[in-house]
Amino acid sequence: MEMKDCRQDLKDNKKIQDAVTTILKEIGEDSNREGLKRTPFRIAKAYEEWFGGYGIEPDNVLNRQFTESCGIVLEGPISFYSHCEHHMAPFWGTVWIAYIPRKYVTGLDKMVKLVEVYSRRLQIQERLTQQITDGLYKNLECEGVMVIVDAKHLCVSSRETKNDTTRTVTSEVRGAFATDLGARKEVLDLIKICNK
Repeated sequence: MEMKDCRQDLKDNKKIQDAVTTILKEIGEDSNREGLKRTPFRIAKAYEEWFGGYGIEPDNVLNRQFTESCGIVLEGPISFYSHCEHHMAPFWGTVWIAYIPRKYVTGLDKMVKLVEVYSRRLQIQERLTQQITDGLYKNLECEGVMVIVDAKHLCVSSRETKNDTTRTVTSEVRGAFATDLGARKEVLDLIKICNK
């Protein structure tokens, strides 16, 4: 399932193109010069991809499940690209997802798609981490879910503080991972092994 198939096609959205033309004018640019003539169209088309996660619910992504019980399932690092809701500036990084199935597992690509659904919206990293965790926990009825997001934010590296070495790491746990420190440590140890 491609994101753009689940969202109204924005490439012909005249309102977005008009708004971009206004922004170009307000920052002192000439939207009729050669390099900018198609910029409003290009931005509307980019928005189709960047914000294609609206209107898609996790149960539509995690719709294929298989009866299977096993130990911890760990997927990652899953790369993502999103935009913060405060400045519409990009932030990007990786996501690690661990879950303990109760009765069902899902296709490994479904976890990647779940990350895409939530990252292709205006976001803050904290909410993104919670949404991925809750989406998996609710829809797979897992024993436990653990999600770790590691990201760099352009608003931090290019504005005010201008610190381009800062990374932000957020995590959420549900179910067994909230109470079983051994299971949580096992996931962290597995991530360390994968990162070697």
